[in-house]
Amino acid sequence: MPKLDLASLPVRTGSIYPAPYAERMAGRSSLRLGQAGGLTQFGVNLVTLEPGAMSSLRHWHMAEDEFVMVTEGECVMVTDAGEEVMRAGDCAAFPANVPDGHHFINRSGAPARFLVVGTKAPREVATYSDVDLKVVVEDGSATFTRRDGTPYRPEDGA
Repeated sequence: MPKLDLASLPVRTGSIYPAPYAERMAGRSSLRLGQAGGLTQFGVNLVTLEPGAMSSLRHWHMAEDEFVMVTEGECVMVTDAGEEVMRAGDCAAFPANVPDGHHFINRSGAPARFLVVGTKAPREVATYSDVDLKVVVEDGSATFTRRDGTPYRPEDGA
């Protein structure tokens, strides 16, 4: 496999989250490096957060490990333990099935970038710590529910 040409990769923006949560992801973009390289067992994404943007809703994975390394700029990692500033070279690991909701927020005045490496489980459940939302991803399809398993309907409110 030749070297990946990052400039030629499509930039992914937006979110799979249902309304009203999808709108909260404005200012976040990513390059799917693992997918571009043909990897199937784990994902590798280079995420860019513009000033004020967040990486995701705070969440934890039931079946997938996740590893993050900041490559540029500064962002704040928010976990159940609180907030911690992360700068280039700082890393964090989130083992599967440890209910420690996490996400990253760029509170600086410049873009921040980080690499995310994660397992690609055949079936994954992620729980969102600060909202009544859960997602099951299976066969490439995401189904959102309330934490108790009842269907999530945006018209019912967040």
